[in-house]
Amino acid sequence: MAVQEARQCGDHAQCAQGGRVGHRRAVAAFLARRDELAAGQGVPAAVAHSPGASRQWVSDALAQSARTVAARGREAGEAWLRSVRRATLGAVWGAVLALLLGQALTAIGTGWTGARTAGLVAALVLAVPLTVAAHAHRARGGALAPLIGEDNRLSTSRAVAAGWLLFAVYAVLILTLRLATGAGPAAIGLGISDGAGLLSAFALTAAVAVATRRIVWVRVVGQRLQKVRAERPRAADLLCDDNGRASLTDLAYVLVSGALLVLGAVRLGRAPDRLPELPWSLVLLLAVVAAGYLAGKCTEGGRPAILSVVRSREAGDLDAPIRTGDDIEIRGTGFVPAGASGPDLLTRLVVRIGSVYAHVPLVPVPGGFANPTDTVLTVPLPVDVEPGRVEVWVVTASGVETNRVVIDVVD
Repeated sequence: MAVQEARQCGDHAQCAQGGRVGHRRAVAAFLARRDELAAGQGVPAAVAHSPGASRQWVSDALAQSARTVAARGREAGEAWLRSVRRATLGAVWGAVLALLLGQALTAIGTGWTGARTAGLVAALVLAVPLTVAAHAHRARGGALAPLIGEDNRLSTSRAVAAGWLLFAVYAVLILTLRLATGAGPAAIGLGISDGAGLLSAFALTAAVAVATRRIVWVRVVGQRLQKVRAERPRAADLLCDDNGRASLTDLAYVLVSGALLVLGAVRLGRAPDRLPELPWSLVLLLAVVAAGYLAGKCTEGGRPAILSVVRSREAGDLDAPIRTGDDIEIRGTGFVPAGASGPDLLTRLVVRIGSVYAHVPLVPVPGGFANPTDTVLTVPLPVDVEPGRVEVWVVTASGVETNRVVIDVVD
């Protein structure tokens, strides 16, 4: 019902606001429920006497609440994508208005020139297709749609390549309009020496965007990289990894590209009759940070791995082999993929023990969860597991399987 209402809202900002409010309320209710259960309150008396039964009941209750939070988050994300179209249109036409004001202010004392007219008309010509594209993709974020990756995050490589594409098209439009308004061909700088730096920068960033998509796809399919879908794109995606932590390679790539774009815009403004010349030393700097960005994409993440499986021992418990009904502790790395720390994604963690699939229980503590974690999982050994040597492996929220470890289960 909420999804249908969100779709009926169309592009109204009230829909996005309502979705955010509903999501915040669901998150607040979940956090209150988690802290209540972490304090031992709210557990039915019928299961409170059994630690195993109460833990399973708490995990199931939190999983159901987490699914509600995830549903509200998806609804809020879809509503945000529909509402952000207006923001993208405002940014496009706001840039045109800012250019007009800048042209008018700088024309005081020097007079209005044909180059100023060409710059303003080129901005208008570029803004029209962007407006049409934003309307066509109004359900996918408007003008941001080409920048959103398959994981529903803003792509750094696509954003940088799009910035260079828009700047190159804008520069060519200005020169085209100058030719159309009577400027002599000899006075227009369209030679390879004029635009070699701009061409190299655009070709480099476009190649990085294509290579990044291919690298990520190959590593995901090869189970060497775990990817989970985000609720919605965020501006921080351009500078951060999937966990929301600042990434040095992404930051360097965006900052150097942005600085070069500013330099190109200044040179275009000072010499509007020729393509902006970018120094080869700075183009080389862009190539260096682009190589670092690609290297980061080739090395980030990794396949989850089990290092050992032991019997979980509580204080005062005797040392013993693993028996049916015992808790086993799986130690390793990469069990919680980047961006999968939300409760709904944590409930998707599954441990296969022989032929039995055991879901990892959520163990709440004030402010978070004691189980599962990225390096340790604790699960009870199901009664359906036959005694003997059995294999154990983990299936993460991204669907990636770990290596298999053999344990001995005794009667």
